Order: sequence, then structure tokens, then C-alpha cells
Amino acid sequence: MNKPTKTYHPRIWRPEKSWVEERQVACEIPLALEYNCISHAVMMISPDDIKDFTIGFSLTEGIIDGIDDIMDIAISTAEKGHIAALEINPSCFKRLDKFKRTLAGRTGCGLCGIDRLDHAIRPLTAIKSQLYVSAKVVYESMQNLSTLQIQNKKTGALHAAAFVSATGKILCVREDIGRHNALDKLIGHMMREQINPANGFALITSRCSFEMVHKCATFGIPVLAAVSATTDLAMTLAEQAGLSLIAFTRREGMNIYCDPQNRILLD
Repeated sequence: MNKPTKTYHPRIWRPEKSWVEERQVACEIPLALEYNCISHAVMMISPDDIKDFTIGFSLTEGIIDGIDDIMDIAISTAEKGHIAALEINPSCFKRLDKFKRTLAGRTGCGLCGIDRLDHAIRPLTAIKSQLYVSAKVVYESMQNLSTLQIQNKKTGALHAAAFVSATGKILCVREDIGRHNALDKLIGHMMREQINPANGFALITSRCSFEMVHKCATFGIPVLAAVSATTDLAMTLAEQAGLSLIAFTRREGMNIYCDPQNRILLD
């Protein structure tokens, strides 16, 4: 099984200097859940205590009423993640058709989740952009974003996603209680308004897991800066797509974890 963290050596940027430092980054993996050989969902989780997760998920999703409803659990490794195959009692299994996430698996028992894992991490094409942006511009734009988080000022419960020009002008902002939703809203707005994603960078007021990188890379945004942490899978996908990934973009500075095209200028 995977370790819960990996060691990386990001370039630490501060207004007065920059240096390389060893940091631990949380790992995340796709876990396909199967019930009686039927694929139910693919969840992104930390790669430890997987069996605990499958039991708790089964209960809170209303699939089982108690641990005695689970007759067997088998955790296995697939090419792109892990599979948790659960055997549950017949009465609980009948409930599965009430859940919107339920999808029929393939015939071969034990392989039902592999097709779902393929969908969880789809291949990415290289981002086409001539963007180069100053680290200071990215840093200052994140400091300016809070003034535009209108709904979050009222509730303190919403994430924001923003698109910023290379000169630091915040062109558009969208908010949502879900970090993924906020980014989807931003991309939808940019598509409607025909804003070219290659000409700027995105800010998110959350951690940066692989889904956030995948959304930006799919749309063609070349630089993504997050206010909180990132994961090793997010960095792997960013490298593959040629996306620059910045984390911990806060008042004291930011950590440039991934910059395969050298888009971030440390001036």
C-alpha cells in the first residue's frame, strides 16, 4: 500500500529571497468501491486506513446498518489506484439501486472497479500557452482576492476561484461552498465570455488536490495557485500537462512545487 506522504523539495519564495527546502506532501489515491462485484463509486482518499474508510463510508452512505452487514472486505491494488471489494448481506445489497452513484460493474468479479479508475484520472494533453508571470504578481493577486469574495465575507463558508491576467488584474471570481464547484463556475463563466485561459492564471482559496489540477489542465489554464496544500498526485498531473502549481500562497510567501515550463519568474 502507498505511504501517506512523500518528500519533495520545492523552491520557497519570499519577497526578499528564495531557497530550496524539504517538505512533506500528502498523497491521495483513487479508491474504487465495489459491493458484491458491482461498482458503486470512486473516492479520492489518503492511502492509509483504507479498510476503516470503506466501513465508515458504507455506513454513512446508508448502504449498511452496521459492521455485521459486511461479510468480507478485500483491498487490492490496481494500475491507477486501489479497489475495495465488499461482500454485504442481501438485504443491504438491494438498497444499492436507490443510490445515484451506483453503476453496474463488468462481468469479471474483482475487476469491476478498474474501468472506474480509468475515468477517475483521465489522460491530459499538454497546455498550450506562452504565459510567463512574476512570482510577485501571483503573490499579490492572492492577497487582493479576499476583497472580492463577497459571499464569503457574509458567511465565512465559501471557497473562491479566480482568473487573473499576467499583469495581476483579477478578471473574474466565482464562489461556492465546494471548492470544485467554484472552479467549475469560473471555467463556465470564462467559456461563456470567451476568455482565453492561456493568457492568465487561476487562484483557489483551498487545498489543491488532483481534481483541481485536472480541471485547470483540461480547460487550458497554465498556472494554478492555491492558498493551502497540494498533493503528490496533483503535482504528477501538473508535470504531465505542463502546468505550474503553487501552494501555500499566503501573506508570508508561497511554495512553487511544480513549474515544468519555467513560467514563474523569480524576479
